[in-house]
Amino acid sequence: MRVIVLGGGVVGVTTAYQLQKDGHEVVLLERQAQVATETSWGNAGMIAPGHSFVWSSPRAPMILLKSLVLKDQALRFKISADPRLYSWSWLFLLECTAEKARRNTLLKHRLAAYSQSVLHEVIADEVIDYDRNDRGILYLHRSQQALDKGVEHMKLLESDGQVIKVLDRDGVVALDPSLASAKEKIAGGIYCPTDETGDPAKFTRALAAKVVERGGAIHIGTNITGIETSGGGVTQVLTDKGNFKGDAYVLALGSYSPILARTIGISLPIYPIKGYSLTIPVGNRPQPPTIASVDEHNLVAISRFGDRIRVTATAEFAGYDTSHKPADFAFMKGVTEELYPEGADYDRAEMWAGLRPMTPNNLPAFGRQRLRNLYLNTGHGHIGWTMSHGSARITADLIAGRPPAIAMDGLLN
Repeated sequence: MRVIVLGGGVVGVTTAYQLQKDGHEVVLLERQAQVATETSWGNAGMIAPGHSFVWSSPRAPMILLKSLVLKDQALRFKISADPRLYSWSWLFLLECTAEKARRNTLLKHRLAAYSQSVLHEVIADEVIDYDRNDRGILYLHRSQQALDKGVEHMKLLESDGQVIKVLDRDGVVALDPSLASAKEKIAGGIYCPTDETGDPAKFTRALAAKVVERGGAIHIGTNITGIETSGGGVTQVLTDKGNFKGDAYVLALGSYSPILARTIGISLPIYPIKGYSLTIPVGNRPQPPTIASVDEHNLVAISRFGDRIRVTATAEFAGYDTSHKPADFAFMKGVTEELYPEGADYDRAEMWAGLRPMTPNNLPAFGRQRLRNLYLNTGHGHIGWTMSHGSARITADLIAGRPPAIAMDGLLN
């Protein structure tokens, strides 16, 4: 078939790749001047099934309430005139029960672990340089009490096959000597040796080049202006560079998916949650991180991409605003400098803010709604890079009429 993929982030490009692998003709539409320019550019770069816990947990409502007063909360809720924020927030709160959080976390882990296996198939077939580090991810805790709670919490993922190792502070430093100077501030950590990291934008752009080499078409700088439908299906996508017709269409526009979907009568419970990141050159600093880490007390994630480190933090309910100022990054930068004082050239940090396409239950939207040839692959939230490869394979299987390789109960709309 001829399949039109809407969106050139990591989800859209991996979908185009998997569709092309199945023998389809693929056409991808991207409004920016290059693929992987928005959410896929500035995230933490973690392939992290070990971080599959959903945000919609029993603790979340109090954190959001406190954020109205306290400005250093990892989750921040900003009063807005946007009615969709409140309707989405209500759905989010309905997911914040212990039972639903457990169910959604296990579903998310199922998808994340499968997705990692699909990534491994891709990199076995393709030569792609994306600063991969497969030494695992370290989830740090500042107190013994927090570490004990973290271990208890992680048993849910361990019951689903996640490999974990509990390290005391000496074990943490033995694993990554660059944390030696911060040793007394760390009680220990949970180490997930099968988690990994890599630069998602670098990967996405390299994979997009392979799609083009094999005959696929990627139209950058192309703004989608509408979708025409007739007889229960999509007939064409309208853009400022002409119209595109296909046999099937995939909606993979991340945070912008619900805006376009509304024009054809499809309501998607996706809302943009703003995240912040720093990209910092290592320079001539002698002790950069050797593996990725997450400071669980401050919810700051730190990854090493070759000669750079990427630091991410904060989830702000602020609509489609991507503005930022230096003060927004002061806390996360301070946490990173405390952990890795000789880890990077902090004065040369590049600031970025972008949008995570969040659903209330933190699970992406798959399959068809209303229209027979429009498939959803969107709403991947804060670990879209982790879930993208499996989501792409699932979407290709659905389009082919094949059952996906994993059980889709709870995942398929």
